[in-house]
Amino acid sequence: MAQTHLKIIEQRLLWLSHWMIHHANHVRPKIDGIKIGGHQASSASMVSILTALYFTALRREDRVAVKPHASPVFHAMQYLMGNLPLERLKNFRGMGGAQSYPSRTKDIDDVDFSTGSVGLGVAITSFASLIQDYIQAKPWGADVPAGRMVALAGDAELDEGNIYEALQEGWKNGLQNCWWIIDYNRQSLDGVVHEGLWSRIERIFETFGWDVVRVKYGQLQRQAFDEPGGSALRQWIDSCPNQLYAALTFMGGAVWRKQLLNDLGDHGAVSHLLNRRTDDELAALMENLGGNCVHTMAAAFADVTHNRPTCFLAYTIKGWGTPIAGHKDNHGGLMTKVQMAEWQRHMSVAEGEEWDRFATVADPASLQRFLDQVPFFKSGTRRLADAWLAVPDIDPPGDREISTQMAFGKILDDLARGDSPLAARIVTTSPDVTGTTSLGPWVNRRKLFARAARPDTFLDRNIPSTARWEFAPTGQHVELGIAEMNLFLLLGAAGLSHALFGKRLIPIGTVYDPFVVRGLDALNYACYQDARFIIVGTPSGVTLAPEGGAHQSIGTPMIGMAQDGLAAFEPAFADELAVILHWAFDYLQRDGDAVPDERTWLRDETGGSVYLRLSTNPIAQPGRRVDQAFRQGAVDGAYWLRPPGPNCEVVIAYQGVIAPEAIRAAGRIAESRRDVGVLAVTSADRLNAGWTAAQRARTRGRSDALSTVEALLQGLPRHCCIVTVIDGHPATLAWLGSVCGHRTIALGVEHFGQTGTIGDLYRHFGISAECIVEKIGVLTAGRRIGPMAPP
Repeated sequence: MAQTHLKIIEQRLLWLSHWMIHHANHVRPKIDGIKIGGHQASSASMVSILTALYFTALRREDRVAVKPHASPVFHAMQYLMGNLPLERLKNFRGMGGAQSYPSRTKDIDDVDFSTGSVGLGVAITSFASLIQDYIQAKPWGADVPAGRMVALAGDAELDEGNIYEALQEGWKNGLQNCWWIIDYNRQSLDGVVHEGLWSRIERIFETFGWDVVRVKYGQLQRQAFDEPGGSALRQWIDSCPNQLYAALTFMGGAVWRKQLLNDLGDHGAVSHLLNRRTDDELAALMENLGGNCVHTMAAAFADVTHNRPTCFLAYTIKGWGTPIAGHKDNHGGLMTKVQMAEWQRHMSVAEGEEWDRFATVADPASLQRFLDQVPFFKSGTRRLADAWLAVPDIDPPGDREISTQMAFGKILDDLARGDSPLAARIVTTSPDVTGTTSLGPWVNRRKLFARAARPDTFLDRNIPSTARWEFAPTGQHVELGIAEMNLFLLLGAAGLSHALFGKRLIPIGTVYDPFVVRGLDALNYACYQDARFIIVGTPSGVTLAPEGGAHQSIGTPMIGMAQDGLAAFEPAFADELAVILHWAFDYLQRDGDAVPDERTWLRDETGGSVYLRLSTNPIAQPGRRVDQAFRQGAVDGAYWLRPPGPNCEVVIAYQGVIAPEAIRAAGRIAESRRDVGVLAVTSADRLNAGWTAAQRARTRGRSDALSTVEALLQGLPRHCCIVTVIDGHPATLAWLGSVCGHRTIALGVEHFGQTGTIGDLYRHFGISAECIVEKIGVLTAGRRIGPMAPP
């Protein structure tokens, strides 16, 4: 009976997923006049795999990253189970409807991992497994059950390099409880994959310690192989080129028969095997590959009872069971209205019953009883949570001169010395730059994580070293290789730990700031999932003078401004950093509504991740500042380091390590310019976000809406000039003049740097104190500072 129910479910999901796509493209009124899409063929090739996985193999604690192009099957499954309202399906790929690709934040059904940027959904499951191991090794996480982290992937996704970076990292960390299921349909968007790819896939996975389960033949094929002539048929299937197999599938049973008889040249056993089947039966036999046989897939899953990482290589037909099966153009193709009408008759779905969950089901009550007992769905949705962790007091280092990078390391070291619940949940990681990004003191106290203890040989042999590289289950630092994609995938997995495993982590990652861009896709992906973490980019800018252009970041401040879900800061001083970190530890844990705070017009109660852009350049500190205005300004994005007077002619606004240059420049022009102001910007990102939000509020009738930056600048005289300066792209701050209509000079770095001293590079790029003063002098020479004349 269970096998019968599986086949019924498979066919229901096949129909519902394809009707959902057809309805979006051919039935629902078109607004934009463009194809809506939905990947019918890619859904069809996965339907048997998804049915077997969810309805026989998965347990509550298992987590799944669904192949992006199989999202219609996933949504259809949730609808079938009563977890998704019909209106969501009817509005697939529409506003408020089921999403094009599974989304944790935008779909209302039970999505574990967002997918869409191909390869990343696959790779994150290995890091989620590592995070699960990390949690289970801790006293506070011993009650977390061992779930399997499962990825469903298309074979074309294996072209993505981040998958292989993840494989290597998994091998280094003893990966376990991870399944990757490859939809081996041998077709991609542009064509058919290379012959023999399967053997390369198997070798790669086996090299990294995975078990490989090849699921090539379905039940019908295995039965046929046992008949006289079956071995010859099997040999033909094994040697048939991918393109030919796909073309014959599209052309149907009569062409299959002709091809097989011609190639096998047999009028005995093979002919009898073929002639015992009608054309439709022969087509069904040849399309009955293992991945398109729900019973074969269920058996393959059931046979794996160990916790070793396992790759299932499931052979499938792209578009299986539909009129477009096998055609090389079917990736983005859709069934026409005529094809759908014919296929609807073939699927025995009556007109008017297209959305009926149990249409064509002879015994709905029996099927419902089966669905009610499916283990994975029985306990409802599985979005977990964990309690908020109190944030301890954070004091800045007392050094008279210190860099923000060094201050960050000292703050973490102070937390490591303590025993706060929050410190116990911090997990740090870095792509082979742990020591050079100031994580060393933290790691020396809190150790590196491994499931089994490993000593530091240098320490055991009394060889002097600043690093104590001890591995232990209690360790709180995860060592990574030099792949930045892996860094952000790990941060993404760790930043979802409260929702996936019910145990909150406070993940902190460090990376050389210019190499943020090397992991940008995975960073965006982590933020899209609403993962919560702190990423520290350090050292940054041309201030890293001796390293040259390859190690000097230019555009990262603008990445921080543009990236959704990420609050970006660039503090200049240690006390600013301490205030921001204290706020960040709380911000990571927030999960409130999206109603803006009318003081700043920022949606802070929703929470999010945090990006800190830090520097290695030690600068003189301003002394201890504890007033609330300073603390609030540091978090909101800016405060007046030197408030402007009523007749202010020049404001110098700076962000980050360039502070001493801005301060010196202000001092030099103060004698000749009245009431000079110095604006300390800690977050252009938050200033800009609040400003644009306040503007939107005003267009909606809130005439009193005023953002932080507007409140700061509104008292400046109209003739005042704003000079902005940053060790980064000048556009980061150039918009400040637009807030209240002041003329602005934007200074910064627009081109690749080079080696030299800090002074050399500051002068070269025009961001030294002398250059700032010179620019102000040239601009104002011989006339009053004022707005640009109209053209």
